[in-house]
Amino acid sequence: MTTAPSTDLGTLADPGTPFAVVDVRKARRNIERLKARADRLGVTLRPHVKTAKSLDVAALMHDGTRCPITVSTLAEAEAFADGGYTDITYAVGIDPHKLPRVIALLRRGITMRVLLDSTEQAMHVAEASLEAGVPIPAQIEIDCDGHRGGLKADASALVSTGRILHDAGCLDGVLAHAGESYFAYSAEEQRLAAKNERDTAVAAAERLRTAGLPVSTVSVGSTPTAHAAEDLTGVTELRAGNYVFFDLVMAGLGICRIDDLALSVVVTVIGHRPEYGWIVTDGGWMAMSRDRGTSAQAQDQGYGLVADLEGNLIPGLVMSAASQEHGTLTARDGADLPDLPIGTRLRVLPNHACATAAQHHGYRVIDGTQAPAPAIQAVWNRVTGW
Repeated sequence: MTTAPSTDLGTLADPGTPFAVVDVRKARRNIERLKARADRLGVTLRPHVKTAKSLDVAALMHDGTRCPITVSTLAEAEAFADGGYTDITYAVGIDPHKLPRVIALLRRGITMRVLLDSTEQAMHVAEASLEAGVPIPAQIEIDCDGHRGGLKADASALVSTGRILHDAGCLDGVLAHAGESYFAYSAEEQRLAAKNERDTAVAAAERLRTAGLPVSTVSVGSTPTAHAAEDLTGVTELRAGNYVFFDLVMAGLGICRIDDLALSVVVTVIGHRPEYGWIVTDGGWMAMSRDRGTSAQAQDQGYGLVADLEGNLIPGLVMSAASQEHGTLTARDGADLPDLPIGTRLRVLPNHACATAAQHHGYRVIDGTQAPAPAIQAVWNRVTGW
């Protein structure tokens, strides 16, 4: 990873737009904040790399050591295994057709856990393990609130699923994700979401143990609950991913400040429509994504807030509309539309860091302290595909 300034990479005024930028100083600050919290709570932090999907970003964690990680695709698992990571949880319900790739990673010496929430999936995992002669560590997903996936802690299928896995030497533990915490709009609601996430996961683990099934891992986490949890007794590990970059949704929930957002997209002004009060840029939803996650919050931030090239917010200016390759900037809250000539470069802060990052192949890296045009210190690649 290159962190020293590199004169041959130029500044944010040089590359063709649009492109993604990571402020490494802010990312480090965000990482240290949650790491310190996990240490205080006495749990292992297992970062979710699905937001950045970058070995270079992951290297900022744990002082560059290969920490336990969570992934959302097998492409991530394979890339991070190639990069020396040996403790990986694939936190998406397992498709039987993907098990050969999981087994290939296990045979490389990677601890590669899978996730499931049915006896049918458990049987597929057990059969594949026995056929390959390689136990596949599996966690049972517990539905604590969002109902996207998982078994209820009191579901009749919980113990039978656990027994199928245990008999094949595959039962590793339980995993819960408080998806509804992204709609918890107060600190108290977030605290209660974190408590419910913990209580539900621990209850499921205890139910399995009462049935004589060993549970070594009790995994919980989302970015809101990870920052709100006060007591993780009974939990062994904490997961979160968005916290490395943060975004406007997290700022709207009060999890972070807008100044903590480490990801932005540089765009260029390409036109004006004064009759409509528009400034037009070359950064549409292909650069920012279609995510409108703040639309359900008290302050709708459109497709993103707008800053100058140094990262200073331009008062009242918001990316209010987008087509594929065009972004529309407008003034709100009584602000005057600024005079931004064609060719002016701007930075747009995203609603959803995961979705915006996914539109780009990599990141230009700055340290956030330089002006007027921050120097690019490095270019970090992203993992793509599934």
